[in-house]
Amino acid sequence: MRIRSVFAAMVAMALVVACGSDSVTDPGAQPVLGLAATPKGATSIQLSFTGSVGDASYGVERATGAAGAFASVGSIPAPATAGTVTWTDNGLTPNTLYRYRVTTVHGSANSAPSGEISATTSAPGNFSATLNQDIAANRTLYADTAYTISGFVHVLNGATLTIEPGTIIKGDFTVLGSSLMIMRGAKINAVGTAAAPIVFTSSRPAGQRQPGDWGGLIIVGNAPSNRSGTVNIEGSGTDGATVVSGKNYPVQYNGGPVATDNSGTLSYVRVEFSGFAPVQDQEFNSFTFAAIGSGTRASYLESLAGLDDSFEFFGGGFDLDHLVAFETADDVLDMSEGFSGRIQFVVAQSTSQLVPRTGAGFYSVDLEGIENDGCNGTGCDLGHLQQPFTLPLVANFTIIGCGQASCVGSGGGYGMMLRRGTGGYYVNGVVARWPSGAASVRDAGTYTRAGSTATPSATADLQVRNVFAADVPRYFQPAAGGATPTFELDLSANNLTLSAATAASLFSAIPAVGATPTSINEFDFTPAANSPIATAGLSTFTGAIATKAGTFVTATAYAGGVAPGGPKWWQGWTAYARN
Repeated sequence: MRIRSVFAAMVAMALVVACGSDSVTDPGAQPVLGLAATPKGATSIQLSFTGSVGDASYGVERATGAAGAFASVGSIPAPATAGTVTWTDNGLTPNTLYRYRVTTVHGSANSAPSGEISATTSAPGNFSATLNQDIAANRTLYADTAYTISGFVHVLNGATLTIEPGTIIKGDFTVLGSSLMIMRGAKINAVGTAAAPIVFTSSRPAGQRQPGDWGGLIIVGNAPSNRSGTVNIEGSGTDGATVVSGKNYPVQYNGGPVATDNSGTLSYVRVEFSGFAPVQDQEFNSFTFAAIGSGTRASYLESLAGLDDSFEFFGGGFDLDHLVAFETADDVLDMSEGFSGRIQFVVAQSTSQLVPRTGAGFYSVDLEGIENDGCNGTGCDLGHLQQPFTLPLVANFTIIGCGQASCVGSGGGYGMMLRRGTGGYYVNGVVARWPSGAASVRDAGTYTRAGSTATPSATADLQVRNVFAADVPRYFQPAAGGATPTFELDLSANNLTLSAATAASLFSAIPAVGATPTSINEFDFTPAANSPIATAGLSTFTGAIATKAGTFVTATAYAGGVAPGGPKWWQGWTAYARN
C-alpha cells in the first residue's frame, strides 16, 4: 500500500508539472517596444511602436525642448492584433524639439513609461511653391513650404483648401495684383495656433513692404444679402468675363439662399500689407466676407497695414471673435447689405497714414472705426428700406484712431458711422482719438431703426449701449452748419460716456498721438489701474440684445476689448510693422 501511494503521488505531481508547462502567463502592462519619432513637416511628428496582444490603449506624453515637463497629449486605441502602431501629433511649432514617451494600458494596470524618443519639426519655408492656377480639388498647404500667390487664385466650388499652422503665403508684388479667393461652395480651413499663426503677407522683404502690395483674402458664401441682380466683388473682373484659371474674372456673391452655409474655419490668421486695387477706388480688403453663412467660424484674426478695410462684410451672418487691426487705411469694421453676424472682442489702433505702393490705390477720404450701412447702390430696389436689414451685434471693442484730422480724410473721423438704414447692437465699446466725434447716426432711415427716439428701447433694431468715448470733440455728429446733432441718442439713458479723460490714461500702454511705433510690445489694451472703462460695461443683457447675443456673446462689467487683469489675448500671434 505504501509503495502504491508514493507512486500515485509521483504521477499526480508529473501531471501537474506537465499541465503547467502548457500554460501562458499574462505578462501584464509592459512598456512598448521600438518607439520612434519622425518629423512629417513643420507642424507634425509621427510616432510608431510595436503593440502587444491584450493591450487596451496607449497614452502619449509629450515635452517641449530638452528640459520641458511631460504632459499627456493623446490616447491611442490598441489594435486587434499585435503589430506596428502609428500616431501623428499635429499643430506643433516649427523648428522645435519635442520629446515623447508612451505608457501601456493593459487591463486595469498602466505600465511604466517607455524610454524617451525625440524629434525636431522642420523649419518653416524650407521649400517653396507658386500658386498661380485655380484650385479645383482638395489641397493642403504645408508649413515647411513658403507659398507665393501669383495672380488671382480661386478655390472652386466643392474644393477645400486646408492650411497648416505656421504656413506663410506671400502675395506676389511683381504682377498686377494677386489675391486668394474662396468661391461659393468651396471652403478654407486655415487653423493656426498662437505659437504658429498662418500669415498672408507681401512678397517684398521686411523693410520694403507697403499697403497695397497685394490683394487680400476674399471668401464668398451662399448666405442671403439684400441687393438684387448681379453683384460682383469690388475690383474683380478686370481680366474680362471669361473664366480663365488664375485670372481676375468676375466673382459674384449676391442672393444666396442658405443662411447656414459653411465656408470653413479661420483661426490665428494674419493678413498683412494687402489692399491692392485692380480698379481705381476699388481696393481689396484685408479680409472680405461676402454672403458668409452661420456655419462658418472665425477667431483670432489680424489685419496689418491694409489699404482698405480691415474686415468688410457684405450680407450673410456668422460669428467672429478676437479681431485685431493696426494701421487701417479705411474702416476697421465695415458691414453692409444685410450682415447679421455677431462679433465680440476687437482691438484696433491706427497712428498715421503709411505710404502705399505706387499705383495700388489710395487712402480713404472718409476713414472711420466702424462704418455700417444698410443697402446702397444698384440692386437696392427699396433704397435704405431693403431687407434683410443690416443687424449685427458688436460687443467689447476698443477702436483707437490716429487723433489727427489729417489722417482720416475730409469726410471721416468718427469712431462709429451708422448710416443708410443700418441697425445693429453696439455695446461695451471704447472709441478714442477720433477727431470728428465718437459716433454719427447719419440719416433718418438709420434713426428709424432706433425707434426714432433718443431714449433706449429694449426692442429697437438699433441700440448703442455702454460705449465709452475719450479724446473726441463731441459724441454725436452735428447737423450741417450747426452744433446740435440732427439724430442723437440720449447719453445718460444709454450709458454713453463722453469722457474728459485722455485715451492714454485708459490703457496700460498705447502709442501717443503722432508717434511711430515699431513693435507690438508698445500696445497693451488692458485697462490701466483705476481706469473708468474697467467698470463701464453693460453686465446684463436684456431684450433684443440678449436675444441676439444668445450663448455666443457674453455681457461684461467692463467696456473695451480686453478684461481688466485678464489674458492679453492678442499677444504671441500678432505682429506690428510699418513696412
